[in-house]
Amino acid sequence: MENPKTTSWHSIDAEEAKRSLGVSVETGLNAAEVSKRQAVGGPNRMSSKRGTPAWLKFLQQFHQPLVYIMLVAVGVTASLGEWVDAVVIGAIVLINAIVGFLQETKAETAIEALAKMVVTEATVRREGKKQRVASESLVVGDVVLLQSGDRVPADMRLIEVRSLQADESALTGESLPVTKQLDVLPEGTELADRTNLAFAGTFITSGQAEGIVCLIGDQTETGRIAGLIAGAAELTTPLTKQIARFSQMVLWVILGLAALTFAVGVLRGEKPAGMFMAAVALAVGAIPEGLPAAVTIVLAIGVSRMARRQAIIRKLPAVETLGSTTIICSDKTGTLTENQMTVREVLAGGRLFTVTGSGYEPKGELSLDGSAVKLEEHAALAECLRAGLLCNDSQLVIKDGRHAVQGDPTEAALIVAAEKAGLKHNATHRESPRVDMIPFESEHMFRATLHEDEDERVIYQVGALERLLDRCTDVLGDDCQTTALDKAAVLRSADDMASHGLRVLAMVRRQVDKAHDTLDHSHVAKDLTFLGLQGMIDPHAPPPWLPLRILPKQVSRSK
Repeated sequence: MENPKTTSWHSIDAEEAKRSLGVSVETGLNAAEVSKRQAVGGPNRMSSKRGTPAWLKFLQQFHQPLVYIMLVAVGVTASLGEWVDAVVIGAIVLINAIVGFLQETKAETAIEALAKMVVTEATVRREGKKQRVASESLVVGDVVLLQSGDRVPADMRLIEVRSLQADESALTGESLPVTKQLDVLPEGTELADRTNLAFAGTFITSGQAEGIVCLIGDQTETGRIAGLIAGAAELTTPLTKQIARFSQMVLWVILGLAALTFAVGVLRGEKPAGMFMAAVALAVGAIPEGLPAAVTIVLAIGVSRMARRQAIIRKLPAVETLGSTTIICSDKTGTLTENQMTVREVLAGGRLFTVTGSGYEPKGELSLDGSAVKLEEHAALAECLRAGLLCNDSQLVIKDGRHAVQGDPTEAALIVAAEKAGLKHNATHRESPRVDMIPFESEHMFRATLHEDEDERVIYQVGALERLLDRCTDVLGDDCQTTALDKAAVLRSADDMASHGLRVLAMVRRQVDKAHDTLDHSHVAKDLTFLGLQGMIDPHAPPPWLPLRILPKQVSRSK
């Protein structure tokens, strides 16, 4: 077996990948070979950075300029016999350290819990049989079977795909799913364009595939990024810099005033011992002992507020850095969006409806000219939404009290839009069960499904307008009657929606008789009825604590 680290897996074909990894796709690896490769490559997990001991983490809370001054004040006041002042100042320092220690420990516990959630199971073929194994037990050369809803357990060279799309936003920043294929790519192909590979940690939104594991653990692209993050130097924040400057200024001012007091007193004939005590008392009284505690409490409140917004802050001063940010400059949109496609406009029956609400929460309504609409009064709108709901392989689930998607974000947006209008996903699918389907493929740019519908069957299609419009002969109106289709008007409406930054999908249908129990491309090539358009967007997600300006292709700037 060749060294998997040095091989450009996207630049070799599937057959060569099989030979290089020494595996038969039909049977997979046997138990002895798996054990052998595990002994060489280790478990399929990323190395964890050794944590800081609790005692050291607690002592680090005292590593602040102001705290140093206060500790000196404790010692001086104690030496002068001022035990009440010494205890009060010492208690403030101790409480400040405890608050910081508890907050950082809480954040690290949450981060560790998230890391454990990444551990998944995978379906593999070993010794000629399908098996379900923990992702940690995968080895280089394992044959992995993927399907919609799976999280990719390791980097792998794809050897068979069927309408496979993967959400790689966590790795590349691109919010739209990537369509996968098997063709060999040039060796210099960028990571985001390596469409014949599946990467660890990414999510399969639709389709099926088989792949051979080529890299595991720290060797994966995700593991490489994790290693770079772990090796990054810790930088000071704007707040820590300001506190350091302020502490130095306070220290020199206090020492200067104390020295001046001592000198003036001695020059006036006072005893040096008495003036020294007076200068020390002045220095202790001038120290702002309440400042570190106040700063820590304010930052802890900010961290708690961020936690309620599902943002984990590990170090207290980091929350101030986020608050200081005024401009984020980027050449990408996927990294600055919620990655939750949301339908904003629906064109049906010659009318443009607006949709309120954002994300996957089915909260909002459809309105026409500012007034909420009743679905039973708009047959074309109802059928357009129904098409998006039925011609769909995704579903909404509730995780930790929040709505999330299993499948493609675009399909999830269609489900949410229909549910906002009153259509229910499960009930609609029970009323019109699916009989057959044509899966989405990039060369066709549409998906089609065949459904039972009372005394007939209906074919619904969802896809690119440029592929579906020419196949339509009429359009459905609110009176449930079809009329001649004005294709030019539809194109103008689509252009207007696109000019607002919306991604536009067309919804069409064809009614067929009961004899249709299979679906192929000849059934959707002509005589279709146009139902409408749905325009969606991936909303921008600026941090909730401060409105931000977003500039393209610049360098990030903060106050």
